[in-house]
Amino acid sequence: MTLQSMTGFARLDGQIGRYQWAWELRSVNGKGLDIRLRLPPGLDRLEAEARRRLGQVFARGNIQASLSLQAGVGKVEAVINDAALDAVMTLRERLGDRIDPAPLRLDTLLSIRGVVDFKEEDEDDGAKDALDRAVFEGLDKASASMKAMREREGAALGGVLGGQVDVIERLATVVELDPSRSPDQIRARLENQIAALLDSPQGFDRDRLYAEVALMATKADVREEIDRLKAHVAAARDLLARGGPVGRKLDFIAQEFNRESNTICSKSNSAAVTAAGIELKVVIDQFREQVQNLE
Repeated sequence: MTLQSMTGFARLDGQIGRYQWAWELRSVNGKGLDIRLRLPPGLDRLEAEARRRLGQVFARGNIQASLSLQAGVGKVEAVINDAALDAVMTLRERLGDRIDPAPLRLDTLLSIRGVVDFKEEDEDDGAKDALDRAVFEGLDKASASMKAMREREGAALGGVLGGQVDVIERLATVVELDPSRSPDQIRARLENQIAALLDSPQGFDRDRLYAEVALMATKADVREEIDRLKAHVAAARDLLARGGPVGRKLDFIAQEFNRESNTICSKSNSAAVTAAGIELKVVIDQFREQVQNLE
């Protein structure tokens, strides 16, 4: 599976019979899948199926799908109101000795309100089904087009994220190999600090000495943080290679990256380690910001 960003756009139009239709799809970042449909009056019957089809293609993002429909002139039929026509004829008979007895003309009947009405013929179920099929086929094609756009952007994002993961791994190695972490350096630093404690005018406190030594030894050890960083690097690379909707998982890994970098900075007793830790935090923030765009 390929990576997808959550940003995309597609438009597709078509025609069937006297109808012209057009789909317009837009997608932006979202915590989940939020589909908002705008359908023309009278086509509410399409909503459930349209949502189902979009849900099969996209797993995450705020998606707006709008359908426009224009209808050309259909067949028109004349509808005669028999009751109104009978009333007119009855009235003519009653007034026959008072008005012109000439036969009623068609144009006269048409001018009498309510006698004849003109309306478009109702479409049968077959025509409605054909329209529905054409509209859904258009939705599928528009969805595929927007998915392709999201995949192109996802591939570009994958390259950026992969490069940032490489930087995180490199900085973790910088911390791991820093001379301040060598046993000799740690031993010398502890010896100096112990000597300072022993020379204190307040006298020697064995319990405090042991506590301080244990604290300094703990602060000097960032082995666990480095190991976890490397494990998270491997997990991030696996997700990027796997593809699909992995944005949420990568966001969780970004949080773990940040946690380990914070701990490294807090334990650091070396300017080089502190600098690497700060750079780690900068890259991790950039990584997390980019991850927000992934499905």
